[in-house]
Amino acid sequence: MENIPPKQAYQILLEDPSAQLIDVRTDAEWAFVGLPDLSEAGKQTVLIPWQNFPTMAVNDTFLAQLQASGANPGDPLLFICRSGARSACAALAAEAAGFGPTYNVSEGFEGPVDPHGHRGALAGWKADRLPWRQR
Repeated sequence: MENIPPKQAYQILLEDPSAQLIDVRTDAEWAFVGLPDLSEAGKQTVLIPWQNFPTMAVNDTFLAQLQASGANPGDPLLFICRSGARSACAALAAEAAGFGPTYNVSEGFEGPVDPHGHRGALAGWKADRLPWRQR
């Protein structure tokens, strides 16, 4: 697994037709925070939670859902979450299962918290002004 910043991830998604973005956040995050918009690349973000809300237990069907999404060994898979932690775990699990190459979007969708405890301004997909939308 390789850690890459959001802008590099977006460039891979634009340039490689087989590359997929797997968003491993929860349903609540997708609904209330927003989603990466890959329409310029002619793609949709694949939504598979790494952990199930509200218990945050690891999704024991994650790899089966990944396979069902159409991901194939050899396809570049880019994983994103809020800050890059859950997506790193998901990318490592996918790689161990034979998928990949795998990439972790290291700053995630919202990045770290700022001095006021808010996310989205310092780093991440949103802070880099990459395309996104509300669900």
